[in-house]
Amino acid sequence: MAINSRPDSLHPIPYTLLPVTTMATTLQLLLRGKGAHADTVACVSGLSPELAGKRLAGIEHTIWQLLVHMNYWMDYELRSIAGAEVPYPEHAAHSWPDTDGPASESALADEVRRFANQIKQLSDLAGGLNDNQQRSRVVHPAKQETVEDVLWQMVAHNSYHIGQVATLRRALGAWPPAEGGDTW
Repeated sequence: MAINSRPDSLHPIPYTLLPVTTMATTLQLLLRGKGAHADTVACVSGLSPELAGKRLAGIEHTIWQLLVHMNYWMDYELRSIAGAEVPYPEHAAHSWPDTDGPASESALADEVRRFANQIKQLSDLAGGLNDNQQRSRVVHPAKQETVEDVLWQMVAHNSYHIGQVATLRRALGAWPPAEGGDTW
């Protein structure tokens, strides 16, 4: 059984002790939102366009904006992993939508479907990490980031923003999602 030896992991278990098969499974579960993480797709599902675009006082982003932002970065990383040379945005503002909410119910549904599809693609990539060549393939040469590094970054990025979505849903009285979520 292969053991990963990178010391800079975001994983709570010392990376040198984590079998690659367990790491791949852990990444898949975290991307989908299992265990201590809320189901990522459930968190962004079942909202009306009005609720998704509702701005709360003192809060920088709406649920819609968070959803579009996560989709932006998942798309960026999936294209990078596929081999495209994707230019890094000049400013963070490029990864955020200009509007508070979706233009229509179908626009929201499309963005949620895009989110679910990209989570699945990332999860499928994580499942392939048992292949050492795939796991260690450099995606971003300037930073020497591998496929594995990018997947851990997506877990951390989405976990952060899904936590914001869950908090906003609670504040808007829209928690838990129909698919379930922690209520304690």
